[in-house]
This record gives sequence, structure tokens and C-alpha cells, in this order.
Amino acid sequence: MNPILMDIRTELETERLMLRMPEPGDGKVINKAIHSSMEELAPWVGFARKNPTVEDTEINVREAHIKFLKREGLRFLIFEKETGEYVGTTGLHNLDWDVPKSEIGYWINTKYSGKGYMMEAVGRLTEFAEKELNMKRLEIQCDVGNKKSRAVPERLDYTLEAILKNDDVRLDDSGLTDTCIYAKVF
Repeated sequence: MNPILMDIRTELETERLMLRMPEPGDGKVINKAIHSSMEELAPWVGFARKNPTVEDTEINVREAHIKFLKREGLRFLIFEKETGEYVGTTGLHNLDWDVPKSEIGYWINTKYSGKGYMMEAVGRLTEFAEKELNMKRLEIQCDVGNKKSRAVPERLDYTLEAILKNDDVRLDDSGLTDTCIYAKVF
């Protein structure tokens, strides 16, 4: 079946969080979170190397919305249920519907770091991918030095399958770095 014909929910819930598909107009709140989190994000994520404009972020949001509809990527924005505040982003990337498998990516607004929100959101996304999308493999890739990012798959019982040596260029151009490959197989 062509994935574009799949009925895929656009919202997921946890005890404390609401995850939903990006919508036009979300760029402003996401941009604000990026700007306030630059110091923590810059060493690990490429989009935080320079301060994006609100327009840049809005374009990215609309592209993510289109990819969701085309089933090319399933990004979810994370909001606190109680306050409605934007917490961060997670999603299924590099989807391969033939296997089926995907990679999970995520980042959090520094303001909400250390509260277990990302583990909660990625745990829900993992459950959704396994039970509703029938994924057979999920991967989480992160820099070997990113302890906070590594804690998420480790606490969710993903298996560290490999550490790829000299796999990528450090974002500060100071040399090469290693990449951890965590996976869950269903």
C-alpha cells in the first residue's frame, strides 16, 4: 500500500503531554524556544548553529506539515497539557515503509529539560510506531558525548547496537565525533 493512503493520527497523548502534527503558524513559538535554548542545542543540532528567523522556522514547520501528509516524516510538536506551553519536538524520520523502520529524533526547550518530558514523549512515540504503524525497527542516533540525549534511549530500554567511530564532523568544526546507534526491534 502506498503510505500516503495510510490513516495516521495527528495527535498523541501522555499523562502530561500532547503531541501533535506541526501546523502553519507554529513557527513563532518554536523559534522562540530555539532562541532560548541555543546554548544547550548548539553543540548537538545543526539548526542551532545560527539563530534562525521566525520566517525560517515557519518554512521548516510548513515543510514538516507537508512531509507528514505525504508520510515522508512524522514530526510531532510536544506541548504541556496543563499549560499548553511548547516543550519540544520529536518525530519519526528516514521512514522506510517497506521494512518498515524509522529513526526517532528529538530536541527539548531548555526551560523544560530535566523533567522527564522527552523520555515520556519518545516513549509514547515508540509505542505508537510499534503498535499502530507496525514498525519492526526504530533507531535513535546521537553523538557519543551527548549524555542527555543518550539517556532517553537508555531509559527506554533501547539497545546500544554500535558506536560508529569518526562518523561525523563536530558542529564546532573541532574534528570528528562518534555516533551511538540505539535500536528497538519488534
